[in-house]
Parts: sequence; structure tokens; C-alpha cells
Amino acid sequence: MNPRDPTRFGLAEARFCINSLETASVPHRCVEYKMRYTEFMKEMQKLPKLKKGDKVAIISPSFAAPGVWPHMYELGLKRLREVFELEPVEFPATKKVGASKEERTKDLVDAFQNTEIKAVIASLGGDDQVTYIKNLPSEPFIQNPKPFFGFSDNSHFCNFLFLNGVPSYYGASLFTQFAMQGEMDEYTVEYIQHALFDEGEFELLPSSDYNDQGLGWDDVENMTRRREYWPNEGWQWNGGASGEGLLWGGCLESVDEMLRHGVPIPSLEQFENIVLMLETSEEIPNAGYVARVMRALGERGILERVKGVLIGRAKAWEFDKQNSPEEKEAHRKEQHDTILQVVRAYNETVPVVQNLNFGHTDPQVPMPYGGRVRIDSKEQRIFATF
Repeated sequence: MNPRDPTRFGLAEARFCINSLETASVPHRCVEYKMRYTEFMKEMQKLPKLKKGDKVAIISPSFAAPGVWPHMYELGLKRLREVFELEPVEFPATKKVGASKEERTKDLVDAFQNTEIKAVIASLGGDDQVTYIKNLPSEPFIQNPKPFFGFSDNSHFCNFLFLNGVPSYYGASLFTQFAMQGEMDEYTVEYIQHALFDEGEFELLPSSDYNDQGLGWDDVENMTRRREYWPNEGWQWNGGASGEGLLWGGCLESVDEMLRHGVPIPSLEQFENIVLMLETSEEIPNAGYVARVMRALGERGILERVKGVLIGRAKAWEFDKQNSPEEKEAHRKEQHDTILQVVRAYNETVPVVQNLNFGHTDPQVPMPYGGRVRIDSKEQRIFATF
């Protein structure tokens, strides 16, 4: 067992120890944990970059979409081969709808421990990672760091990797980005290329247009159709201060579950070096729900400590919520105003930038989760280290 692995005490005890040290008198065992935790979290490991011809794992840590829409799965694999010149590798539970937690755990561990696999890509999101990701063993991932791509429910695995000092990329799932109908967005391709192959700091730029209305995966003819796009109004800035830190966060609904169920997240000390990133899913939560989750982050002391807040463009249309253009605009504005109001109740100066290109709309940046981000409010520019 790795003596530097903070989770060797057990995740529940680990979280108890951190909270105890920050709020009250503490047993000696927690002091020992805190020392190891602080040492462990000082630096994130550096992820290796890929080269053409490398093998990448395709797994389904949440819902096994490849088992339901095989034509979309094959399109995603084709794009990996033709656009990025990578060789996808399927794992036992990739297409197994209803795969057990144990089967999905094995795929995750095997994909990271397999030395021929140079990156791991989630097929899609889902809604149950909260039930098992927290119980994963740490050592296979600490000892075999490699890029992981996924978002939405994959927030849980990204958080798990973060706590173990391993960065990842929040975005670029196989079905939603690689298997984009018609063709992949050039903007998305550019930033996936950075994540896979390029090293260094790159500026994040707003896309010229955006889409948040999908085409059904059941209809094979949709594979060659192009979605409708609308002009992007750009980023929405508030606050004159600049900030820099490591990215942490993900899908707001998943972060909510982390808070509700006591899933380990960074300590308050760590949040002093974090830029918070959040976005909402196809559930299109109302402003009241968003406000409560943001308030929970505030009451836990997180919002007052973070170095910046980045918010992805709010998805405002789904097949069961087919909002009109006017309703979509109203939803996005209400969410924007709500987030800003809650953040400012806890932190008057932190830079808040909304309507960014990550999350459940397209085109998309696979955000470097655990990577360093620099927010220059004076010039209204954002840079991320890939």
C-alpha cells in the first residue's frame, strides 16, 4: 500500500479528519492524516502526451450508450481513427447496458494499468457514479497517470482523480463530441488536439456560435445532418480582480451529490488554490435549485476561498423541455443572475466569468481538471495549461 495515499485510512474517515482539523479539536490520527494529505496535494502529476497511432481506451463508467446506439458508437470510433489518428480499444463493459459497479470498476482500473493504453475516454455520462467511484482503489491511478476525458456524471471520477493528484479533462465524451452528427466542430477539435498532443499554456477563446439542441440518436439518418447553431454572445465578466489556480468542479448536479452524500472533495485549504468551474446539465435545473447548491458551496466556506469562478453556458433545451428561443434566453439570464448574486454574497471580489464553452452545449473545450488556469480580468482573457 502506498504510504502517501491519504485514502488508505478510508475515505469516510479521511473526510471526517479534514473537517475536524478545520473546525474543532482533533484526534492524533487525524493530525497524521492531515500531514499526509497536505503533502500529497501539493502538486498534481504531469500527464503524458499522446502521439499518432497510440491506443486509447473507450469505457462506460456510467451509462453504456454504445450498447444502445451502436451506429453512434462506431461513428465516434471512426472519428478517433480518422481525425486524431488514434486506435480505440473497447473494454468488457463498454457496451454492457446495466453493467455492475464491479464490472465498471474493473474496466477503469484495467484501462489505467494497461501500459499500452495512453488515454481513457468515457462513452457518455449517466447518473450513478456517486454510488461507487468513491470506493475505487487509489494506487492504480496514482501509479499510472494518463489523460481521462469525460464530463457530466464523470465529474465524480474527475474529482476522485484530483484528490489523488491526477489531472483529467472535463469534456470530450465519445458520443457527444467525437460522434457529433454531420461533422465534429472545428473549435472542439482544436482544443481536444491541445489536450491530447500539445503541451503548455493556451488561451481559451469564445466560439463564434453555439448549439444546445440535439438530434436524436435513434434516427440513423441524423448521423449526416448538421445541428442548428446560433451566434454566441461571448463571455460575461464580473469583477475586476484577476485569479489563478487549479480547476475543480464539474456538473452542478454532480457536485450537489458530492455535497449531499459526503463524498470527499478538496479541503478548505486546497480551495484557496482552486478556480471553481461549474455547469448545468440537460436536466435544465431552475434558478432556485442552482441558488441552493451555490449557497451550499458558500456556507461550506468554498466560495470565499476560490481564486475564480468559471461557469459553462447553460443548456436550455432538451427533448422533454423544448423551450422557445425566448424561453432559452430567459433561462440563461436567470441562471446567470442567480449565480452572480449568490457568489457575491460570499465573495465580493473574485472574478466570475459565465457563458464559457464547456459542459452540455457545443462546441466544447475539454477543460483541464486539476490543470492551472489563469484569469486576466483587466484584459478579459483566460489561459489554461494543457
